[in-house]
Amino acid sequence: MRTAEIITAKGTMKVSFFEEDAPGTVGNFVKLAKDGYYDGLAFHRVIPDFVIQGGCPYSRNPEDPRTGTGGPGYTINCELTGYNQYHDRGVLSMAHAGRNTGGSQFFICHSRKNTSHLDRQHTCFGKVFDGLEVIDLIAQGDKIEKIVIHEEKD
Repeated sequence: MRTAEIITAKGTMKVSFFEEDAPGTVGNFVKLAKDGYYDGLAFHRVIPDFVIQGGCPYSRNPEDPRTGTGGPGYTINCELTGYNQYHDRGVLSMAHAGRNTGGSQFFICHSRKNTSHLDRQHTCFGKVFDGLEVIDLIAQGDKIEKIVIHEEKD
């Protein structure tokens, strides 16, 4: 079982992954995190009572007009048929510009109230199990200091 810590100046969010439901998406996120891809990137999109979104490489520079449009240089397929494909509070989901166009951008849901329309449209691949309050503290421009992946043997 793998978990992650998303470390920010506002606190740390601990994440468990939906490895059975979204193995490709989890694998992609874990690889990028281990490679340091997310270190220093901003949450470039924060919509209260909806989501916080990060993972765009252009967000390192707050003046870059391309912020919100970047990715890792490749795309991954959506994984939408698993059991855990519901956008509840704390759920991590892959952002995309259309089916099968995701790569590195992800969002974390504030609540279920305004996210149900995303179910089975965006791949849910994990959930914050500790540090939920940090989601509410994140403001647009706040940086991801580091994402640490923990590999635990069964």
